[in-house]
Formats: sequence, structure tokens, C-alpha cells
Amino acid sequence: MTANRYTLLSTFVAALLACSGMLVHAQQAGAADVDETQHTEAAVMAVDQHWSIAEMTGDSAWLANMLMPDYRTVSNDGIAHDKQALLTSMAKRKSITVSEAQLKIADYLKEHHTGSNVTIHGDTAVVSFYDTTLGPQKGMSSADVFVYEDGHWHALYSQHTGLHG
Repeated sequence: MTANRYTLLSTFVAALLACSGMLVHAQQAGAADVDETQHTEAAVMAVDQHWSIAEMTGDSAWLANMLMPDYRTVSNDGIAHDKQALLTSMAKRKSITVSEAQLKIADYLKEHHTGSNVTIHGDTAVVSFYDTTLGPQKGMSSADVFVYEDGHWHALYSQHTGLHG
């Protein structure tokens, strides 16, 4: 969605499951209807949403294909994690259904006032997430970098930070 995708997702999913999610990746309600193979902002957001749902539902095959081999995510505390660490962490969590994931994500986004921007330059896209009450200049929480390769968007890098108002 994004404090560190790896750390935040682990924390978020644990909190969600303990209560019955920060996935800022699921911004667009209609993203599931978007062709993820297109070279468009909507497709990048759809892939980002799919990413959140894949992590929550345990779809490791899709996630392994979407993440580039040298994918890295850097947490709020500056610690880098690689693709395998993300997949290993995900495998240890209890999966939920797609509909449960979608509801939990929608509730989280509504509660946490999460906004996003997509910038595409050539075959590189950056998805930035921010707190809408602070705005994109002061409320940045994370960014995901995607590369369009072989007709698909693939995540290369994620950077996360604490909000500073």
C-alpha cells in the first residue's frame, strides 16, 4: 500500500488476522477489471493491488513471477529484504480469501486516508503512496518501482518511510 512492504505487510496481516490490512497497494476499486499487461498508469495500479491481494491470499506463484529476481524492499528502519525473504515471510502467514483481502484493504485505506500517484517514464513506473491528510509533499509513506518487461509490469524496488507531518 506503505511503510516497508515486507515489515508492514507482516505487521498488518498479523494485526488483521489477530482481529478476526497497510496495504496501500490496493488503491483503485476497479483495478481488478484493468488489463495488467497494458503499459498504462491504471495497469501499474492494478498490478500493485494484485500484489497486496497475492500476499494476503498466499498466491506465491503470481508474486514470484511479478517480483524481479533482484527485487529489494527497504523498511522504515533501513533494513533491506530480498525477494526470497518476502516469499518466505508470506508462506509463514495464514492466507485469507480474495474477498476477505479486498474488504480488509478497503477498510484500511478508508481508515488511513491513503492516496497514490503513478509516474511512468519509458518502461519504468513509480507508484508513490501518501497520507491524504498531509498530502504528497509531507505525507509520503512509500514508493514502489516497476519495470515493464516482456509485456508485464514487474516490481524491482520498494522504499518505505515513516510519515513526518
